[in-house]
Amino acid sequence: MTLRPELRDAAMRWIADDPDPGTRAELQRLLAAAMAGGPAPAPGDTGDTSGTGDPADPADAAAPAAELADRMSGPLRFGTAGLRGPVRAGPSGMNVATVTRATAGLAAWLAAQGAGGDDTVVVGRDARHGSAAFAEAAARVLTGAGFSVVLLDGPVPTPLVAFAVRSLDAVAGIAVTASHNPPADNGYKVYLRGGAQLVPPDDTGIEAAIAAAPAAVTVPLGALPGPVDVTEAYLERVATLPRSAPGPGPRIALTPMHGVGGALATAALARAGVHDVHVVAAQARPDPDFPTVAFPNPEEPGATDALLELAASCGADLAVALDPDADRCAIGVPAAGGPGPGGWRMLSGDETGVLLGHHLLGHHVRGPRATAALVATTVVSSSMLARVAAAHGARFAETLTGFKWIVRAGPGLVFGYEEAIGLCVDPDGVRDKDGISAAVLAADLVRELAAAGSSVPRRLDELAAEFGVHLTEPISIRMGIAARDAAVQRLRDTPPSGWETDRPAPDVLRLRRDGVRVVIRPSGTEPKLKAYLEVVEPAGGDLAAVPASRERARTRLAALRSEVDGMLGA
Repeated sequence: MTLRPELRDAAMRWIADDPDPGTRAELQRLLAAAMAGGPAPAPGDTGDTSGTGDPADPADAAAPAAELADRMSGPLRFGTAGLRGPVRAGPSGMNVATVTRATAGLAAWLAAQGAGGDDTVVVGRDARHGSAAFAEAAARVLTGAGFSVVLLDGPVPTPLVAFAVRSLDAVAGIAVTASHNPPADNGYKVYLRGGAQLVPPDDTGIEAAIAAAPAAVTVPLGALPGPVDVTEAYLERVATLPRSAPGPGPRIALTPMHGVGGALATAALARAGVHDVHVVAAQARPDPDFPTVAFPNPEEPGATDALLELAASCGADLAVALDPDADRCAIGVPAAGGPGPGGWRMLSGDETGVLLGHHLLGHHVRGPRATAALVATTVVSSSMLARVAAAHGARFAETLTGFKWIVRAGPGLVFGYEEAIGLCVDPDGVRDKDGISAAVLAADLVRELAAAGSSVPRRLDELAAEFGVHLTEPISIRMGIAARDAAVQRLRDTPPSGWETDRPAPDVLRLRRDGVRVVIRPSGTEPKLKAYLEVVEPAGGDLAAVPASRERARTRLAALRSEVDGMLGA
């Protein structure tokens, strides 16, 4: 790729408008390499920008121009919760200039909604590369715009930001985090008053305000506020979560997966009477490079191996894996013949969601509150929660994917979950997914079961006997955007024979037949097509029939997987 004049000029304008000398120099080096026709410098490289490759090599000469075009292909767009992208210079990266303009746009949008003066905005951040600088930049833009800013002290879990927005009645909150993305990424999540994530049309309104924001170097900056610690208030809230059984808590093996949730989770468990907590030592401290895992997501194969090894070796009753910003929680249990180290296995997000929803409704939502109680999950999650709710006389709501919709499911919400290990067990405290409070409730469930001489695997069998075996599986197929959209359109226009179809949203197609459900939707952030499979196999209320029912469900799920592959042209 050759360097086009318009690309060169755009890069020069961004360089002139970037207030951060580090990323300004980074883009200058890349532009110089593109103009010289040499190899692209590595991010942060301070060496000779002429490179060491042969400039006569067409691939070598094209690399910096292509890299520059990618850097200038932005701006980053608001996705499910805000901005997310690689930490690097240029409008398509997460950097101080991007964060400055994003915050200026957010401040302008808030002012247009009537906010300002003494209104508070909360800013918090994780421990990823760039997070401290991005949080400080956001805080200074907001104070410069006249807002009162609560800058949370040090790296904190994302649920603490959502909690602070709600508890302080702030007009907005910003969490600088990329959750469980790869180490090279960072992000910028926005909450509005009440502590819930953005929904349309607010996201597009803020995006338009960002597009209209001035150059980052011209945005007025105020003083950096002193750090504020809301940890004690959060722990006091967690201590109000219900406890179903007296006595000591279970022994827990825990990993924060090199993220920021370890200390707060341990303290929260202690407030709930759970003091026997063993943390994976190699993953205990925040480390933005996530050195012991290939991908810092508890759902990824192998990511929880160290946790399950610790759980087996210390004789734990429960294993808990938080993702790096601690808004998601995966749990593992000892299981005879389990596939993980020591015979343990990690539960799916649907298994955990149904377990905790049943536990809340069965033990902690009583009296008049029970009939008014609402539990919610998404169109791609297991349908079992609806049956559990009906058995307890509670209401059930099904929403579109994402916690921004779950927490808006309706009045009386007491619990919500999504299949991607997101759990909201205390909507009045944190109106978003919260892995720490979910871990506390999971510990309470294990304590209650142990007191009754039972276990999590047995409770799962009991639920299957009463409500049927529900097996779910996600499929993700990488394909070009045009092919992806064509496949969805074909299924909409000509549904497969024998299926009933409906569209919960314009980009979601649901197919149903007796005991089977498939939900198909394009990824909102990647060139992928996603399908979520579910089969339901009755067990007739007979606990002894569950193993055979589960085996039949596995066979049906495998057949469904092949059928869906054929539907999608995989």
